Amino acid sequence: MAVVVSAPGKVLIVGGYLVLEKPNIGLVLSTSARFYAIVKPLHESVAADSWSWAWSDVKVLSPQLFKETNYKLSLRDYSLKNVAPSEGGSPFVENAVSMAVAVAAAKASSSDSGSINPLLLQGLEITIFGSNSFYSFRKQIEDQQLPLTVETLASLPEFSPITRNPTEVDSGNANVLPEVAKTGLGSSAAMTAAVVGAVLQYLNAVKLPVHGNEYADTTELHQVMDLVHAVSQTAHCTAQGKVGSGFDISAAVYGSQRYVRFSPSILPIQEGGSSRRQNFVQKMKNVMEAQWDGERSHYGLPPGLTLIIGEEGHGGSHTPSLVGAVMKWHKQGTEQTETVWSGLASANLKVEAGLKHLSSLAQLHRESYFATLQLCSTLPVEQWQGNETSSEGKDVVQALLETRNSFKLVRSLMREMGQAAGAPLEPPVQTELLDHTIRMNGVLFAGVPGAGGFDAVFAVTLGGDSCKRVQEEWSRRGVLTLPVREDPQGVSLELEDPRISRVNSALHALRV
Repeated sequence: MAVVVSAPGKVLIVGGYLVLEKPNIGLVLSTSARFYAIVKPLHESVAADSWSWAWSDVKVLSPQLFKETNYKLSLRDYSLKNVAPSEGGSPFVENAVSMAVAVAAAKASSSDSGSINPLLLQGLEITIFGSNSFYSFRKQIEDQQLPLTVETLASLPEFSPITRNPTEVDSGNANVLPEVAKTGLGSSAAMTAAVVGAVLQYLNAVKLPVHGNEYADTTELHQVMDLVHAVSQTAHCTAQGKVGSGFDISAAVYGSQRYVRFSPSILPIQEGGSSRRQNFVQKMKNVMEAQWDGERSHYGLPPGLTLIIGEEGHGGSHTPSLVGAVMKWHKQGTEQTETVWSGLASANLKVEAGLKHLSSLAQLHRESYFATLQLCSTLPVEQWQGNETSSEGKDVVQALLETRNSFKLVRSLMREMGQAAGAPLEPPVQTELLDHTIRMNGVLFAGVPGAGGFDAVFAVTLGGDSCKRVQEEWSRRGVLTLPVREDPQGVSLELEDPRISRVNSALHALRV
């Protein structure tokens, strides 16, 4: 029986660069763009002498990339051997599969469930695909002379094949168009978490919550999600050859959250080292027993606020180069670096406090809260104050303005940091777009997510009408809005293959 698991992409709205160091926070929103992994038996049955086999078969299918990779899985240490290494493979997938199998074996051996080898001897077929929003489809849309609108992008067949682009260096700095043009939603993290979750679920090592269903916040669920997180972080960091901040994996597993990173020493990964590991099973046992000291708490947008993400078409940024430049600047330890760094940390906390205050007001004064949002969505920001109809409405407006001003300070300090480090964290072309966007009625704030650069832009608006206006204005300016929204749920079990469910939904609509 096939197991289908999905994990979301992310947008880091505040915390870029600072989230690399404790105790700085990152506010990260998970999105409706999701990666899917389907695991099922590769063979219907196995030979009678399979008990003596030392290897099993693993086939990884990536239909969007027209790619199939075949492996041999060691039943001794659960390492993967690429049958045709010259054809390449994904280190993220390879680490996710090996580590998830090793952890499932360790859990099975420590319980009454026995060995997972009977399942493994049937082989594993793993199919991986992601929502269109992870990838850039601008070229296809422009080649067909279609309008650059969210409706055009949403009309493309979901899970469309990915067009590969030649690597080219943009003018100046470290901006490059990747081989597969991406939109910066964290595809490798979402893919890794989906594969880890699917393999663990298939091998009966975890029982994941069903996507879209409400579920009890229990100790057992925490243990399940913590295990998926630990394996996914280890696989992702090993594939990268370094221990990053980890917020992208955390969002893919747990969903929208307030994040403080874990100590890098938890994962003793050699910088730039190979993904091949010694004493593999023991290493995964250590991961399972590790005391992860990061901090995480649920943190989504307040009610009535809408997230919009746009792709500008300038190509992607090489995030490691940006991070390297900023961290080199930070290590200088000058008065200016410390002033900007500490000021940015303070501004991030103020944005967090402002959004939290808005959520509280939505609960305490629901009617006044939504009435005020609706009123402000139709007015220039200069007219938000003075048109309130109640004292509660005045509190909402004050909280909106404080949050807006705090984010304005975040943007200013990020630009200053980028200029000092020689890294284009908010390039001038984005500054002009964002400044224009925040002057529109009903826009609370707008910025560049995560590490910045040319990957994407985002805005947070007061309701759907304001969102629509921004989408239309961005389209006029050549910005392609992605058909995504905030989806606060992390890695989850899907009840069926989404490719089949969407075809069935379309057929049902035609019959109706």
